[in-house]
Amino acid sequence: MTSTVPPAGRPAAGLPPITMVGPDFPFPYDDYLGHAAGLGQIPATAHGTEVAVIGGGLSGIVTAYELMKMGLKPVVYEADQIGGRLRTVGFDGCDPALRAEMGAMRFPPSSTSLQHYIDLVGLQTRPFPNPLSPATPSTVVDLKGESHYARTLDDLPQVYRDVADAWQRCLDEGAEFGDMNEALRTRDIPRIREIWARLVERLDDQTFYGFLAGSEAFRSFKHREIFGQVGFGTGGWDTDFPNSILEILRVVYTEADDHHRGIVGGSQQLPLRLWERAPGKLVHWTQGTSLASLHEGGAPRGAVTRLHRTAGGGITVTDASGAIRTYPAAVFTGQSWLLLSKIACDETLFPMDHWTAMERTHYMESSKLFVPVDRPFWLDKDPATGRDRMSMTLTDRMTRGTYLLDDGPDKPAVICLSYTWCDDSLKWLPLSPAERMEVMLASLGEIYPDVDIRRHIIGSPVTVSWENEPWFMGAFKANLPGHYRYQRRLFTHFMQDGLPADRRGIFLAGDDISWTAGWAEGAVQTALNAVWGVMHHFGGTTDPTNPGPGDRFDELAPVELPED
Repeated sequence: MTSTVPPAGRPAAGLPPITMVGPDFPFPYDDYLGHAAGLGQIPATAHGTEVAVIGGGLSGIVTAYELMKMGLKPVVYEADQIGGRLRTVGFDGCDPALRAEMGAMRFPPSSTSLQHYIDLVGLQTRPFPNPLSPATPSTVVDLKGESHYARTLDDLPQVYRDVADAWQRCLDEGAEFGDMNEALRTRDIPRIREIWARLVERLDDQTFYGFLAGSEAFRSFKHREIFGQVGFGTGGWDTDFPNSILEILRVVYTEADDHHRGIVGGSQQLPLRLWERAPGKLVHWTQGTSLASLHEGGAPRGAVTRLHRTAGGGITVTDASGAIRTYPAAVFTGQSWLLLSKIACDETLFPMDHWTAMERTHYMESSKLFVPVDRPFWLDKDPATGRDRMSMTLTDRMTRGTYLLDDGPDKPAVICLSYTWCDDSLKWLPLSPAERMEVMLASLGEIYPDVDIRRHIIGSPVTVSWENEPWFMGAFKANLPGHYRYQRRLFTHFMQDGLPADRRGIFLAGDDISWTAGWAEGAVQTALNAVWGVMHHFGGTTDPTNPGPGDRFDELAPVELPED
């Protein structure tokens, strides 16, 4: 069990594992990817046609890779570096094997479409040391100045088990958790849609906190406070309390916050390897063709500065070099606020209600700071207690979550001194990396007064505040109450037959378009939606034995709430 407060509804014996085929659009992306017939084909007359792919994060690279396999020529634009928020960095002057994950660092087994690409490029994963997970030697929960050392939930005081029980009861009583969990696990689509339609109508205007506070199980403020600070899976979730409860249910239904694994060597390897990979089976292009080989110098084009429509429905792209190129289709995979700020756009690119949805998108802030250390000293035993000298730490102090990452007892290691979100992240924003580290060491010094962390640090800290990154302006989307309709517009944008002809040809993808906010799986799934959309735009079709997300859209479409 990886959770501090475990999710309810463990699988019954004999049932298949859960996947992130979520309740809003239960399309089996993993089956679609794994089918021998492939994702579809386009007419031979379209082979070699250029398609702009704006953004070189995971969603953009997956989109480009699959379009290339169909015989199109993706032209990728990237303002910074391939990877997006799959960003892995090293430490100056330290062993190159020491790596810090500035963005995505842990992935659930339920991310089966993501796992398809991890396997495709030959990457390995290993359990991530979340609080109280089997991969974590020990966990310390420090609240209100009182610390508790634990290896399992049962080692914590009774109140934490009471909170765990309250969360399970809250889900079962307020969100039909057991029924939905079983329906998702068995891919019972009618049942999934029946349950979710009821919940969306009832809960779209409800915050996460309101959902808890309205439950008899969480009548105690003390229990709600502990739950917010310690949470489930990856730690405290009180930074999500203002967000829509629907966002949280998508996570717990699909076990997105459970059983996490990290990518050995760093997550950025995934898009980088896809960029260089020559598919074994592709149309039109000669064997050995890769995304890199289709781009001059093996690198994407630079930042996009303007997007506008031109005669004949073309999508015209201006990049930072001043180059202007027009395409019959384009896929935008960056965070949607960029279309409102950094990129000059014609209003005619999208319908007005889609512009409204993009403007209303709510992004979470997030920051991390890592330091390299000489060895995993936290595994040393305290001679007086026999406990680990230091543990994975959850606290209500400034650091909030501290993670300990090592490759073996005699090798240099890495500490994520702090991983925080929202208001907790904004507190770090004015501080330099050195100032952040000093505050973090002081906080941890209160919890571990006999541990000299500083003595083990062998290099300068690395840090990120995603809200301060100019091409991101936030970490990931998280809908507020009442935002379901906006998200539906963005997610379903790849279905363009119903749009006016002069609003077609540009497609949205990325995890902020996904229903599963902030997860790499959502980036992959929306990329596959966009690939289907581009294929359809060029007059292509899928194999009858492997229908795509657009082919099954009428059967699976997300519930539509009234606008009046």
